Amino acid sequence: MNNPYVPLLVLLVLGAGFAVLSVGTSLVVGPKRYNRAKFEAYECGIQPTPRAQGGGRVPVKYFLTGMLFIIFDVEALFLYPFAVAFDQLSLWALGAMVVFLLNAFFIADAYVWKRGGLEWD
Repeated sequence: MNNPYVPLLVLLVLGAGFAVLSVGTSLVVGPKRYNRAKFEAYECGIQPTPRAQGGGRVPVKYFLTGMLFIIFDVEALFLYPFAVAFDQLSLWALGAMVVFLLNAFFIADAYVWKRGGLEWD
């Protein structure tokens, strides 16, 4: 049996076994102190309310922060192939990547800064 996937399968079984064993052990051995506070939703230390303040609107800052993270993720996604093939690329490719990064950083940061996404009250 000379299958190259056998070590991967063994590692998968070991990882799943460890996860199941860890969760099972914590359920059996762990403390069980149930109270009213444990069953309430956790909202960053703020008392949960049935409706959000201001009639259910979510501040734009949350969306701007999310967009900023997505922009940085896309930048990282484009940087991986560039980093892998860096030694084979020309100076023009380096310049193109620098222009891409500067545009992505400055345009995204300027937009978020203008909209007040970097100011936390």
